[in-house]
Amino acid sequence: MEVIRGVHFVLRRAASPALLAILALAAPGVHAHAQLSNPSSAANPFWGSVTAQPVSDAALQLSLDDAVRRGLANNLGIREAENGEKSIRGQKNEALQEFLPNITLTGGTGVFQHNLAALGFGPGTISKFGQMFPGGVTPGGLSFITRDDLTQGHINFEQTLFSGPVIAAWKAAGAAERVAYFAKMSARGEVVQQVATAYLRAIAAASHVDNANALLAADQVLLDQAHAAHEAGTASNLDELRARVQLQAQQQALIAAQNEQEKDLILLKREIGIDPGQKIQLTDPAPYSDLAAQTPEEVRAVAYKNREDYQNLQNQVVEARAVHTAYRSERMPTLKFGGFWGVDTVNGAGTHGNFVAMGTLSVPLFREASLRGDEDVSAAQLAAVQSQLADLRSHIDQQVRDALLDVDATAKLIEVARSNVELATRALSDETDRVNAGVDDNLPLVTAQATLATAQNNLVESLYQYNVAKLALARAAGVLETQYRVYLGR
Repeated sequence: MEVIRGVHFVLRRAASPALLAILALAAPGVHAHAQLSNPSSAANPFWGSVTAQPVSDAALQLSLDDAVRRGLANNLGIREAENGEKSIRGQKNEALQEFLPNITLTGGTGVFQHNLAALGFGPGTISKFGQMFPGGVTPGGLSFITRDDLTQGHINFEQTLFSGPVIAAWKAAGAAERVAYFAKMSARGEVVQQVATAYLRAIAAASHVDNANALLAADQVLLDQAHAAHEAGTASNLDELRARVQLQAQQQALIAAQNEQEKDLILLKREIGIDPGQKIQLTDPAPYSDLAAQTPEEVRAVAYKNREDYQNLQNQVVEARAVHTAYRSERMPTLKFGGFWGVDTVNGAGTHGNFVAMGTLSVPLFREASLRGDEDVSAAQLAAVQSQLADLRSHIDQQVRDALLDVDATAKLIEVARSNVELATRALSDETDRVNAGVDDNLPLVTAQATLATAQNNLVESLYQYNVAKLALARAAGVLETQYRVYLGR
């Protein structure tokens, strides 16, 4: 199972709320979920889905390819990954605003009253200007409450020409978007593995039910024969009791197998968006084909090229380096350009234009301790992600080698299981002949049937484990979504 590691960065003194948001959400952690004994979408979203269609009376024919297609469209885990990617893309668009000019248009008209006395032009002040009037006398009846009609129209322009943190944050946003994309692609691989495994598990459960039904029919024949022989006086009552006990034990096994099959089908339906009450019929048999031999070096080279979690972490390193650069860039000055142009009309006396062009250079001073602290924190985070990337390379090598060992071991288990079924079938046939000939009672025959049942179940489980191991190998190589048919031999 692939593991995607996430890092989380926060720029405490960003240039703007949008810049703070993009750095805070730049690297969401996406974690693979461990298998639990009681599957629930609350513990693992890949065990849940969005129901795509209502229940119908007719049984739904479901192939493995159809199940995978439905899972990729409806699985809850991939829906969450897709929503996470959309969220990061939206935050990136917000960060883009830092590079675009900000233009605002304002306009308005209104009636204004001014209290000259409140503004400092009281009677004492006016009297000082009396010499400016004819005769040196201030006109009488002068009102200190004035009124005017004002109409205004303004255009404001502002743009950041250079800002180190803004530029570095934009680079981090691009890396975060790629991180989210590879997280989504890894989620698609997780869905394919979960759905294919659930489908194969349901096939194996159906095989267990078929085997249990076949053995139940054989046990019924054995009981009928033992009863007839007992009635004829050629067999003891003990033989009939043994046959009846064997029949009832097989009935219990059939009930358990049917119950397990129904639960496996419910889990499959929950993962691919089918209502749990919808009847489905699996149309594909259990696949089997030998896998071409591969060396760990060959698979590892493919994995380094195709593993989404590996590419995810590589982009997290790029992102962490950009965030570190953003913190270091806080020492650099920020250059902005702004402008203003507007017209004012007072009491309809004509217009007057106003124009301002202004550049602003901001230089951080007396913040060296804080800037060094930010830089040290981001450097430590960058080193941590680089260490995770180095560890992931070794982890991929381990996963590849483990998967190859599992494929080889389960392939050998199938050979042994098939041989055991053949031997158990021959032993049951020979023992049946001995019982029919009166040489043995039915105790060896019951034992031979139980041995055959165990051998058949072991074969089914070995085939299931072999296919699951091949899926795990494809996942370890990072090619599961595109090549799961090849690995299963379909």
